[in-house]
Amino acid sequence: MFKKIPTILLLVSGLISVVWPGAASAQKGENPVPPTTGAFFSGEYRNMLKEWGLSDEEIQARVEQVWSQLFYGDDETERIYYPVDDDMAYIVDTGNDDVRTEGMSYGMMIAVQLDKQDEFNRIWKWTKTYMYNEDGPFQGYFAWHCNPDGSKIDEGPAPDGEIWFAMALFFAAGRWGNGEGIFDYQAEANAILHAMLHHEDDPSSGSKNMFNAETRMVVFSPSPYGAVSMHTDPSYHMPHYYELWARWADDDNAFWAEAATASREFFKTAAHPATGLMPNYAEFDGSPKPAGDYGEFFGADAWRTPMNVAVDYAWFAADPWAIEQSNRIQAFFYEVGIRTYTDKWRIDGSASLTPWHSTGLVATNAAASLAATEPIAWEFIEEFWNEPLVTGRYRYYDGMLYMLSLLHLSGQFRIYEPPAVS
Repeated sequence: MFKKIPTILLLVSGLISVVWPGAASAQKGENPVPPTTGAFFSGEYRNMLKEWGLSDEEIQARVEQVWSQLFYGDDETERIYYPVDDDMAYIVDTGNDDVRTEGMSYGMMIAVQLDKQDEFNRIWKWTKTYMYNEDGPFQGYFAWHCNPDGSKIDEGPAPDGEIWFAMALFFAAGRWGNGEGIFDYQAEANAILHAMLHHEDDPSSGSKNMFNAETRMVVFSPSPYGAVSMHTDPSYHMPHYYELWARWADDDNAFWAEAATASREFFKTAAHPATGLMPNYAEFDGSPKPAGDYGEFFGADAWRTPMNVAVDYAWFAADPWAIEQSNRIQAFFYEVGIRTYTDKWRIDGSASLTPWHSTGLVATNAAASLAATEPIAWEFIEEFWNEPLVTGRYRYYDGMLYMLSLLHLSGQFRIYEPPAVS
């Protein structure tokens, strides 16, 4: 039976944080050894928290505590999940007071991984009811952000939302089976994939495909306005998801296999050869894409890249470069100060651009341990385990990345194969 862990509240830099009691000590001096066969093939998901020395009970208590706080905690300072009526719910970006496809898709993925079908269905129904574009230039895509009352702020889509929606829906089909209407999860996933690649089939649609046909890479935005469809966001690259779509999608299977290969090669050009840092935005050749004071730097979008690279290796072990990269980026953050490193950098590491040590980055740097082979990987896990879970206004993004990393590091983020369709 779950027993809530007692917490201590600290006020740091205007943010209330939760301090976990009884943290373990790091496993010093031992080199972690990633499996040479990916979890997709072996069915074995590494529990690095247990390898580090935590008990099953300690790990499960943390998972349940974080779920409880993010989904059912205090309305003003803890939760980000808010039920609406009897059958819908939304995830709010508390820093911006809006609802984003990013957060909704993350919420669905967390729910399917933890076998929470009611919460999954509620989030998905809100998404389809309010965020889906039934007509107009973005027909078939989801508006990337809305107000909590469901009104659209911008009808344009952000491809990472579609990517995570499709993957969560396939997993839902595998874990729970398909229902009817919008709860025919597999059909909904395939519809999303079809829209992502075939929007331009109708010349009158106006908007672009979500993947560039020539490079096989995800675009920053399929909007027809400006040149936003002519560059990419490294954190949107999810080769381990594309690998699954190559096997499970109704069509375009060869394209998805090629997209997985393209993203793995792209990572090599986007990551700085010394630091491992990737920019928030990049050209298709991997070079940084300037956009104000954000695009060319390693920042909040790019925090997700250490996790994406490592999880791709954990699931498919397709390219040992992922090991080099995971070691490289951990070495950089270790050298600049594992307990104090800041969250925005020039990608060559020559300048730190903020004073903040952010929980979300601590979490994804720990997730990089899934593909790391240096002893410092255990120290990144220690830092993650001891890291306070942010509450207060800016709890949304840090909390989401914390939970996703927690599921990966505890071996609870798994592949659920959907039923075969004849």
